Amino acid sequence: MKETFKFEKSFGPVVSFSGYVILIAGLIATYFSLTGLILVLFGAFVGLTNSCTTIDYANRKAKFSNNIFGFIKIGKWLDITNDMSIGIKKSNKTYRTYSRSNRILDIATKQIKIYLFDLHGNPIMPLKTIDTVDNSGKELEDLNKKF
Repeated sequence: MKETFKFEKSFGPVVSFSGYVILIAGLIATYFSLTGLILVLFGAFVGLTNSCTTIDYANRKAKFSNNIFGFIKIGKWLDITNDMSIGIKKSNKTYRTYSRSNRILDIATKQIKIYLFDLHGNPIMPLKTIDTVDNSGKELEDLNKKF
């Protein structure tokens, strides 16, 4: 059985939104000229590219991949061995954008992720994102049982 867990957009929320706007502008420009397809391709690349993790429980493998255009998965499978462990790691990310009038837009995100760790405790790849701290213990036990 395989499960796929999606993570954030690769370029951040502001650039991703700009990609959607460029994609729509490219679709409108394509009506008038075929050079609008360049805007469509660029907007789709920037707006739809994201990252995810696919876990194959039957074969004990995991794959962290970047999804180009949202569907072309680029990544490699990693065999999960008995010396690896899973654990919880908190992350605080802040995306900063400057406008043309030099105003700052900060978007702060707090996430709790379940990571796959190696023998020495170094994180290898994120496996899953958790919404609240209350669910973290339950989700960690569920993934442990499935492996």
